[in-house]
Amino acid sequence: MDLAPNSAGLQAPGSLATSVVKLPVKLAHDDSWRMESVLSKYENQITIFADYLEEFPDTDELVWILGKQHLLKTEKSKLLSDISARLWFTYRRKFSPIGGTGPSSDAGWGCMLRCGQMMLAQALICRHLGRDWNWEKQKEQPKEYQRILQCFLDRKDCCYSIHQMAQMGVGEGKSIGEWFGPNTVAQVLKKLALFDEWNSLAVYVSMDNTVVIEDIKKMCRVLPFSADTAGESPHDSFITSNQSKGTSAFCPAWKPLLLIVPLRLGINQINPVYVDAFKECFKMPQSLGALGGKPNNAYYFIGFLGDELIFLDPHTTQTFVDTEENGMVDDQTFHCLQSPQQMNILNLDPSVALGFFCKEEKDFDNWCSLVQKEILKENLRMFELVQKHPPHWPPFVPPTKPEVTTTGAEFIDSTEQLEDFDLEEDFEILSV
Repeated sequence: MDLAPNSAGLQAPGSLATSVVKLPVKLAHDDSWRMESVLSKYENQITIFADYLEEFPDTDELVWILGKQHLLKTEKSKLLSDISARLWFTYRRKFSPIGGTGPSSDAGWGCMLRCGQMMLAQALICRHLGRDWNWEKQKEQPKEYQRILQCFLDRKDCCYSIHQMAQMGVGEGKSIGEWFGPNTVAQVLKKLALFDEWNSLAVYVSMDNTVVIEDIKKMCRVLPFSADTAGESPHDSFITSNQSKGTSAFCPAWKPLLLIVPLRLGINQINPVYVDAFKECFKMPQSLGALGGKPNNAYYFIGFLGDELIFLDPHTTQTFVDTEENGMVDDQTFHCLQSPQQMNILNLDPSVALGFFCKEEKDFDNWCSLVQKEILKENLRMFELVQKHPPHWPPFVPPTKPEVTTTGAEFIDSTEQLEDFDLEEDFEILSV
């Protein structure tokens, strides 16, 4: 379920709205906020005044960032370095028109898509480089880092580009240039991942606020292909092999899991009963943060300090960056070097999507244990974790790449063929 539209006017994001006493330029309340020219003008002003962002207070409290803790009083520089290492995707302009004749900028409508890119990029960083990897300006990075970055360039031949996401959104009932909600972007990422053979992710998006362990293990356990198991699904092959050769004959590989849990944590505002459980998710070592924000303003939440959520803001319009002649990408505009922005958790719109990454099966088993201990202990649970597939649900079939002879980019370039994908947008509203 998407965030409800709101024409309350353009707001300075996060703590900028409260920490800047007086802006030299007054931001007008303009109902035509979607217009690219208006947004670009104001967002450039916001960028100029980024230096006025409130610094973190001097406190003994712990700050949690994507499963890692930092003691603010003694580790502030380490904290800021950890935040700036995250890939930061913002509005861009002057890229090739989407679909050939569509928009050449996503300013005003692409913020949730950019947040989805940031969450997925963090999963890929963890997959190839590890959570402890860090980025330093002007320092040579591993080749995997450059390859990850190139997955998100604003070109139709890049698997997670704004072009691919916008056009896949057509299959989710969203016109190109229309604003996405957190669940829609989760469904889009799940479908685009089917074309991404290098990263080879299994993307699971929960339904009805319920994560099913059996379904995830069926999707992620993969056996090496052999003639004996040709024509069988990985799950059937696993059962056949163990029955005929004993349970130790095969050790199924684990396809790295991107787990996204779309939630509605209230009606018009977040229910305070969910606050502690929501913050607990950022402490988990598998955490990829959360997608959410305010009406028509999406942010990528990566941690918290007390009741203040820390987020990366995509609402800055930058010029399109392409690969250089040497095949490398200048990454200076893909990392946010400004002070982190904050929002009180009670100001969060109740429509969110939590993200988690489990590189190995033991990581998923550990995540399940943490959920049992920290999330399911609440009287009003934020979501459910069950062992077996609910009998009243349709059978679970792991998603597969549609049978086409074109590449993923070419396939998605033809919106007529998006009918091969089912529309999966609804999920149950939690009790409040």
